[in-house]
Amino acid sequence: MTEAVKATETAGETTGETAGVLVAGERAVPDPSGALRLPAHDALLVADLHFEKGSAFAARGQLLPPYDTAATLQRLAELIAAHRPARLICLGDSFHDLGADGRMAESDVETLQGLVASVQEWIWIEGNHDPVPPPRFGGRTAPELRLGALTLRHEPTEGPAEGELAGHLHPAAKVRGRGRSVRRRCFATDGARMILPAFGAYAGGLNVRDEAFARCFGRTPDALVMGSGQVWPVKASKLAPDRAGR
Repeated sequence: MTEAVKATETAGETTGETAGVLVAGERAVPDPSGALRLPAHDALLVADLHFEKGSAFAARGQLLPPYDTAATLQRLAELIAAHRPARLICLGDSFHDLGADGRMAESDVETLQGLVASVQEWIWIEGNHDPVPPPRFGGRTAPELRLGALTLRHEPTEGPAEGELAGHLHPAAKVRGRGRSVRRRCFATDGARMILPAFGAYAGGLNVRDEAFARCFGRTPDALVMGSGQVWPVKASKLAPDRAGR
């Protein structure tokens, strides 16, 4: 799937793998997993984990394999082991609904409790799906958080918001190159702010050409597209809509 993204680079549409970008003057390092590292704050950020989305859909008759929580936790555990952050910050909608923790397998409960205990500070930012995450997992809850020049919250602000890091919109980008296209989750940014991709296995993505992003950024933002083992910056002018005329 990365060939189309690589093809755009050779066509001058990307600048190659990014080792970090500036957001309101603060260095941020997008990870191919969809997490964001803030080296100056020894923090690792993830957005929209949506634990137990599969079981929520199953309860409504839409049967999905019930392994999304375990898969998301495994990826999260690998990230923590690789980067060993002092802070792990979840940018809201960590649980798909208020009953999610009651549907979690006991093994997943134990894994999450262990992950929370493995870092010095675990912070749950309140989301619209989980305004108060279950207390039995540990960590602390906040409506938003300030780190240096950055403000971390779940729902992005419509209009200018210098230094904002948010989730909620689940950004994804469609890129064309060499006669083919690829659609992947991405980080959306204009240098002043950033919206993180959803980290959850079943979370999906909204094309950054959607009007919802223009209401935040004032235009289509640039994308940092999640590739296989690296992140590819793509300018807004090179991003494709999901369908003609959109």
